[in-house]
Amino acid sequence: MHIKWIKTFVVTAKFENFRKASEELFLTQPAVTKHIQRLEENLNTQLFERIGTKVILTPAGHKFYSYARELLMKYEEGMEEFESWKQGYHRKLVIATAPQIASSFLPSLVRHFIDEHPTIEVMINILKSYDIGEEISSGNADIGLSRLLPIQTNIKADIVHQEPAILVGPNRCNLDEQSAIHQYRVITHNHPDYWDDLLNDIKKYYPTVKTMKVNQIEVTKRFIEEGLGISYLPFTMIKDELATKQLLEIKADQITLPKSYTYVLTKVESDEVLVFINFLKNALSRL
Repeated sequence: MHIKWIKTFVVTAKFENFRKASEELFLTQPAVTKHIQRLEENLNTQLFERIGTKVILTPAGHKFYSYARELLMKYEEGMEEFESWKQGYHRKLVIATAPQIASSFLPSLVRHFIDEHPTIEVMINILKSYDIGEEISSGNADIGLSRLLPIQTNIKADIVHQEPAILVGPNRCNLDEQSAIHQYRVITHNHPDYWDDLLNDIKKYYPTVKTMKVNQIEVTKRFIEEGLGISYLPFTMIKDELATKQLLEIKADQITLPKSYTYVLTKVESDEVLVFINFLKNALSRL
């Protein structure tokens, strides 16, 4: 019994259609049919009933499906672990992180962590902050790095870093807060945590403010550089642009600057999780 027959069976059962299964598996339809026939011959039982272009599982097919899925999952996990072992890894660490973190301090931090811990394989999943808590809760990732507190109650969340979000404008903007907000749109909702309260504060002092929603910080920075607006962004996200004067800081006056927090989310604190958290705290303390 070949593992490729098992995979073809699982995918065909999911779609209940040979054509869709062949597209998913990058096989021809005759190849899919042949795999199923070989599997049925090997098991000496019929797994599907054919109804036109559709196929449905027989009672035997339903029974075998749960075994096949588990067998396929164990095979793929085993091959993944074996491949990691061949590359010299002894442990694996899956990190789910928000885009804002992945594009700021994380690359440098991971590079130094890998240099110090070469036997730990690091895998990065980029998710919205709203989805990271569920990724940790379900066990799909070992560590979450988020700018938002999770709603899940079965995971632990600790603040590992906080920084101000400062008002920045294009490099031709040499204005005070009041003049800048009157002249430019305020680009909002590029951070998952502070914008609702911040926008209320802005409208209290500047009720005629014009706004534009942009839900990505990297896009926000490009918009600001093009003179499309100003925004409040976490310092670590814009320090390079400030240093090269692509963006300019606008000093706060009436508006209280919000804080951006980085949370580390965990469910099971394995040895590699604890090693990474300690490394993370030490690295962030030097930012």
